[in-house]
Amino acid sequence: MSDSQQQHQSVPSIATILNAQQLQRSDDHQQHQQPIIKIPMTTKNAQKSKSNSQDRRFKGLLRNTCIVVGEFLATAMLMFLGCMGCAQSPTFVNSHFQCSINFGFVVLICIQCFGCVSGAHLNPSVTLANYIYRLISWPMAIAYFVAQMVGAFVGYGLVKASLPEDVVCSSDTPKGVCITALGEGISAGQGVLIEFLLTVILIIICCAVWDPRNATFGDSTGIRFGLAIACISLTGGQFTGASMNPARSFAPALWNNAWDNHWIYWVGPLVGAVFAAFLYKYVFRPTGAKPEEELPQ
Repeated sequence: MSDSQQQHQSVPSIATILNAQQLQRSDDHQQHQQPIIKIPMTTKNAQKSKSNSQDRRFKGLLRNTCIVVGEFLATAMLMFLGCMGCAQSPTFVNSHFQCSINFGFVVLICIQCFGCVSGAHLNPSVTLANYIYRLISWPMAIAYFVAQMVGAFVGYGLVKASLPEDVVCSSDTPKGVCITALGEGISAGQGVLIEFLLTVILIIICCAVWDPRNATFGDSTGIRFGLAIACISLTGGQFTGASMNPARSFAPALWNNAWDNHWIYWVGPLVGAVFAAFLYKYVFRPTGAKPEEELPQ
């Protein structure tokens, strides 16, 4: 065999080279994808993922439970301290000024104790406005409402259990201490209007506190709310009792079976809360306003 024939046989053909390159690419491709293909969800990983999901669900349930319990205790405290501070006896008479200041201080205490737990709404009107403001969900709003109604009932029950009957139903409060009633000469329509306007003012204060533009002023929230409640109570208390709070009016009415004009203390505050919340949300804080926007000088 000649040298030229040997050289021709030793040189691989083009087809052989191409086949070899394709096989090499196929092997490299399989090796490259092998780590991705061979990472199945093992039983251990699945159990760990399920456990993490259950932990998150449990923590969320625990947090919501703490919120509801906190709101219950806060509203019970409001009714117990607030209504006991309004009780009168032959030897001790509470003036309108004293009752108003007392409720302001009680609100301050409740916010200081439970503001970090539940926000210390203390009031279905505030919770309704909070929902409209998109700060809580509808199910949580219902939970707040139940906690407030039960808390108010328990708190006022403690007042009746702690005080003599002649103090709860004195000559100045024959139907029961802390009963919200219309003042002399005030018609039902005027009562609804007064409760509506007072609640509008209260909810605007709440919305201003929730506004991110006021985030730097949160350290004195309890003091501001306490003074606001005292001021509103001084203004409207002698005409309607300045309830602004269906739960605060419902509990004494239920315990003492006193339902005269009770509907006023539901219609006025709830309608006022809806009006004020929408007003602030869409007028004073329109859509697109950013928390970092500076306040006008």
